Amino acid sequence: MSYLVGQWGTGNAGRLALSALIEHPDLELAGVVTGDPKHVGADAAELAGNGRPTGVLATDDPAALLALRPHVICHTASSARDVAGEMCRILEAGIGVVSGVLPELVHPPSADRALVRRLRSACATGGAACLTIGPGLVNDVLPLVLSGACLRIHGVTITGFTCRDDPATVTRHGFGNPIGRRPPIVRPGTPRRKWGPVVRLLAEHLAVPLDDVCETYELCAAPEDIGPIAEGTLAGLRFRVAGMLRGRPVITIDRIARLRADIAPHWPAPPAGGGGHRVEIDGEPPWRVDIADPAPGAERRGEAGAAGASALRMGGAVRAVAEASPGLHTPLTLPPITGRRLLRPARC
Repeated sequence: MSYLVGQWGTGNAGRLALSALIEHPDLELAGVVTGDPKHVGADAAELAGNGRPTGVLATDDPAALLALRPHVICHTASSARDVAGEMCRILEAGIGVVSGVLPELVHPPSADRALVRRLRSACATGGAACLTIGPGLVNDVLPLVLSGACLRIHGVTITGFTCRDDPATVTRHGFGNPIGRRPPIVRPGTPRRKWGPVVRLLAEHLAVPLDDVCETYELCAAPEDIGPIAEGTLAGLRFRVAGMLRGRPVITIDRIARLRADIAPHWPAPPAGGGGHRVEIDGEPPWRVDIADPAPGAERRGEAGAAGASALRMGGAVRAVAEASPGLHTPLTLPPITGRRLLRPARC
């Protein structure tokens, strides 16, 4: 069966999601909504960087997309507008939603109750399903699959590694700022708001009654001038969000960002090169899975690294959401999100 799908949002995540929708053989793109005036009237393929025109042009009129009655809309718009209101509008129209915009909905039981009630009411009104995709299968499905092959478990740690000097990474992590200045990404409560729901989602499926979720961070200074980054200023950042049980961290999200690979050698090293993920189960038997990011430049060839994996995952989630019962879902309450029908032999 083919599913009619729409894309709402044309930022970085939106364009990656759009690429996945266009390429998927089971999906037919109905329309694209954009909040960027420069994108209005652009062909979806142009926005996605997919080459051959689709004939589907981006619009700033959401009603035009809703009128086409797609089965599902991938919602990636994350500006200061009423994101929940946009999602409710889609759901009340009887259209399923796949989104990654509101991280607290990765685990609805621990999200704001008023927000959950609002979205559940919209799902009931339209008879539609809503999935928050989360930050990636490395942070939800993979740890739980590994945990199923243990006799006993003492702890779970998921580490993400970044090693880049591009302007976006430098700005996001505060590289080059005085070492005493706390970067925005680790302002009090910020790590817990983004990653706490992931910790609680894993705890729920492992039946672990957490006492609390705590956050900590560490900074590391540049040992010398590194391009425009002066010696002694911030060049490494690590933060952890941990689910606590009887005073011990048992489920931990660990994020390590370096300006250069040799920064903070006392922190864990990445799987290969500068970026990737590691999933570790401290148990019997112990498990460790390393996943390296694609080689530099791969994203420009259309292969998203870890940052884009969630956006690409949206394409695979459309079928599951279109067939799901009305209500709020997570990747763990739906059938496995796979690359169904995406396997194609490479050209020689």
